[in-house]
Amino acid sequence: MEFDTIAAISTPMGEGAIAIVRLSGDQAIAIADKLFKGIGGKRLKTVSSHTIHYGQIIDPKTEQVAEEVMVSVMKGPKTFTKEDVVEINCHGGLVSVNRVLQLLLTNGARLAEPGEFTKRAFLNGRIDLSQAEAVMDLIRAKTDRAMNLALGQMEGRLSKLIRKLRQEILETLAHVEVNIDYPEYDDVEEMSHRMLLEKGSYVKEEIEKLLRTSQQGKILREGLSTVIVGRPNVGKSSLLNSLVHENKAIVTDIPGTTRDVIEEYVNVRGVPLRLLDTAGIRETEDIVERIGVERSRQVLKEADLILLVLNYSDECTKEDENLFKAVEGMDVIVIVNKTDLPQVIDMDQVHKLSKNHKLVATSLLEDRGVDELEEAIASLFFEGSIEAGDLTYVSNTRHIALLNQALHSIEEAIQAVEMGTPIDIVQIDLTRTWELLGEIIGDSVHESLIDQLFSQFCLGK
Repeated sequence: MEFDTIAAISTPMGEGAIAIVRLSGDQAIAIADKLFKGIGGKRLKTVSSHTIHYGQIIDPKTEQVAEEVMVSVMKGPKTFTKEDVVEINCHGGLVSVNRVLQLLLTNGARLAEPGEFTKRAFLNGRIDLSQAEAVMDLIRAKTDRAMNLALGQMEGRLSKLIRKLRQEILETLAHVEVNIDYPEYDDVEEMSHRMLLEKGSYVKEEIEKLLRTSQQGKILREGLSTVIVGRPNVGKSSLLNSLVHENKAIVTDIPGTTRDVIEEYVNVRGVPLRLLDTAGIRETEDIVERIGVERSRQVLKEADLILLVLNYSDECTKEDENLFKAVEGMDVIVIVNKTDLPQVIDMDQVHKLSKNHKLVATSLLEDRGVDELEEAIASLFFEGSIEAGDLTYVSNTRHIALLNQALHSIEEAIQAVEMGTPIDIVQIDLTRTWELLGEIIGDSVHESLIDQLFSQFCLGK
């Protein structure tokens, strides 16, 4: 498969020590060679693969020096895209890196689309679709655990399992074809039913095993949407600052200081939290505060975890009781804050309202109870099982949806076999399962979906 030659800046824009402009395609080396002036007249066309060379980028029209560079030359197919790849290392400034890119574009290269380098790696057979998606997961990883999960998927752990399941289904389908083609053998049908049940049950169990890891995997990939709620002035913003270890939210004794939802990512014991500090939920005549309260109620509905904060030095009010009703059935940790002040709250009432929710006492002013809270968050969702390194975790929403569909399809196939449905009818559900699993790794996926997935990538990746 041949493509034109693409170029893009692969490092973040801004000032830095080094910036990298990447080229990929059949003409990558030739285009770079037009602009490169090496020591002693060295030409990039003649150098060995996977070597780096010092020199200058020259504007062919003016013959002026545009930049001092180090150029890496990597010849396909032993590259990320399986094409010829050139990486130009220049000084990390906006002007210098853009000058080099513009010279490449005016001398035969085309500006790469977002994710096009990784897309080419997929289309050229270097990686499958699940591995390509793991590249972006690796870039976006916010904890060591999330990074390890992405690395495992990049190495093909999920791909190998999916391919194994598809092969099991393919062999079963081949056996079914024999039954259809040679119906005169009486024992073939009985053997086929037995084999369908055996292989179908195995595939079903493996899919279920993957789906059991999906909640943890999805949390590690996307972060746990965690909402801090409570009446005004109970210490919600102080809690955000304690978890972030930085003064992100304004803290005052004046109720209603937080007028909007404040969002921040934080790593708690390896669990990425998308932490949302909300405006205190109460009835108010202040128009701006009322808008903040409504936004707080909205994010409450979409949360994975609720941190409900109460005031140790104040009585439980009707508003507190309404908050407990609003989060009923959700994952909640109740935090009784301001334990450095005299006790006014009725703890028996708190226990009654909390029901089975985890309860943590804190004094954020004196930095007490934060460790216990972090431990409670980690144990609530993972209970230590996330450390199992031999498990294949599913974290991608698209993969989870396809696995659920595949599970439904294989269950229908098993049910049909148990009901004595003709083999050629069962074959339809088996084939559907095989196709759905193929969509995960990109063996049976529409071109429009591929374009959509890679458009979410960084420019230059």
